[in-house]
Amino acid sequence: MKWILTTALILSSTTQYSAQVIDQTKQPATNKQPAQPVKTPASPQQPNSRPVFILPKAPAPLSPVSGRRAGMGSRDNCPAVSTPLTALVPFQEEQKVGKQTNNSIIGTVEGLTTLERPTFWFYIPYTKNLSNSSAEFSLQDSAGNDVYRNAIALPSKPSIIGIYLPSTASLKVDKTYRWYLKVRCNQETASIPIYVEGDIKRINLDERVTQQLEAANEPRKKIIIYAEKGIWFDALNMLAQRRISNSNDAYIEKDWQSLLQSVNLDNIATM
Repeated sequence: MKWILTTALILSSTTQYSAQVIDQTKQPATNKQPAQPVKTPASPQQPNSRPVFILPKAPAPLSPVSGRRAGMGSRDNCPAVSTPLTALVPFQEEQKVGKQTNNSIIGTVEGLTTLERPTFWFYIPYTKNLSNSSAEFSLQDSAGNDVYRNAIALPSKPSIIGIYLPSTASLKVDKTYRWYLKVRCNQETASIPIYVEGDIKRINLDERVTQQLEAANEPRKKIIIYAEKGIWFDALNMLAQRRISNSNDAYIEKDWQSLLQSVNLDNIATM
């Protein structure tokens, strides 16, 4: 499976530096297969384990405000899509109503990071050829003050994109932030945009986890540790970068699918 990476600076209406966006687009897979790992009993430290996100024990919501991992159906003159605007983050349903899926209801949308400037990942089904369309990413502190706000260029085709924070924006340890991605398919209307929102908190790792990461002799083992310890953004960012750098590696692609499927993003995992 081959992926093409396009990195672009995003135009901003403010004086801040632009965020950098990674655009991943699926291409036909090649027949070349990576070497198979030696079969050994599965454990977090062995090659045949897959990254699986484990929610931290008895997690308290980072904020009392509900989040939204997937945008609602067509509104604001946006075309109907088979897969909605989706944030690549864990989701906890607030309450079950019949057979509703987490694509259509609100709940707890949040993740942890140790990074000062993590990358935020989204699947965007809307494209830049829509007339008068626009998108905006914003990050706010717990008081509602903007840490960063910028226009985002829609991709040329439905894609998974990564949004980097510029040097002018950073997360502080033990602070919770709210992020938003809003898409308007027609700026001439006054209706509500399609949007996703959630929380992120930067933490310091305890000594035991730090020692495990230092002992891990390859990036893949670090990804597995981050995922098992519930540090979502670090696991996803490291794996996404490996995927970009090794676009023909079917084994990495399986890791990507495993991590996304572990948070019920099966519809995004194979894109």
